[in-house]
Amino acid sequence: MNATRRALILALAPFALGLFAALLLQVTSDQLPIIHLRADAGTWLALLGGLLSLLALTGVVVWIVAGRRLDRALTEVRQAQAEAHRRFLRRLEHELKNPLTAIRVGLANLAETPPGKAQDQTLVGLEAQANRLGKLSADLRKLAELETQPLDRAAVDLNELLGEVVALARERPEGEEREITLALPQAPWPLPRVTGDRDLLFLAVYNLLDNALKFTHPGDTIEVRAIEDGRVVTVEVADTGPGIPENERPHVFEELYRGQGARGTAGSGLGLALVRAIVERHGGTVTVRSRKGKGTVFTLHLPLD
Repeated sequence: MNATRRALILALAPFALGLFAALLLQVTSDQLPIIHLRADAGTWLALLGGLLSLLALTGVVVWIVAGRRLDRALTEVRQAQAEAHRRFLRRLEHELKNPLTAIRVGLANLAETPPGKAQDQTLVGLEAQANRLGKLSADLRKLAELETQPLDRAAVDLNELLGEVVALARERPEGEEREITLALPQAPWPLPRVTGDRDLLFLAVYNLLDNALKFTHPGDTIEVRAIEDGRVVTVEVADTGPGIPENERPHVFEELYRGQGARGTAGSGLGLALVRAIVERHGGTVTVRSRKGKGTVFTLHLPLD
């Protein structure tokens, strides 16, 4: 007997008991001294049982409808997860196919090319593609570990961390061609410490800066800024680059997603997905605002304990 049938039987039980009591009183009313009182009592018992059954039936109907809605919602969630998984696998296949094809072509050319400058260039290209595959593999491993490994939590000095990230970005060749600034509150008090995994938080901010360096041009400005807002620390990485098209913004944090402007750009396609995973493991959120031709702002919201 399924749960719905059992619920219906239980819902009708009060009405059945009320009818049984009413019939019992009706049968025995001739032998009782107060005939009308007993008959009225039976009627009231039947009515009360019917009312209780009606209320119970209403609850059963609501429960059935809610259950069906929940089943539909769960089905939709499972379908969305399955589609996201298929989309991820298609993107992964694409990301693996390109460097593997380049490596195969390079090896074929290498076999036919005599030693010299042309062969050296082919070897450099092969090394670049191998490094790309290595970066993809490493980032996939980091994403997997974020879902299962505990965080190495400690008090993190964000002033120090952000200063280190900016200094590292300035040392890159692209960083030397752009104006990278750091704006941190000093008075009346500096940023508070946050509790988290310092290495992962460093990686999250660095990935945002790395993204800004890739999609801006020489002479553009990149600004890293942070401020305490109640029980949250807000960290922003802003740039004056070309911006992200509106139709691409909802997808920028998806694994292996590459927008139209990112085709041919170096990287694993997992940088922003790692940012989101890291921030969410710390109980925070990450958002993006962008205007085409004006620039982009990525914002991290990290809660304070």
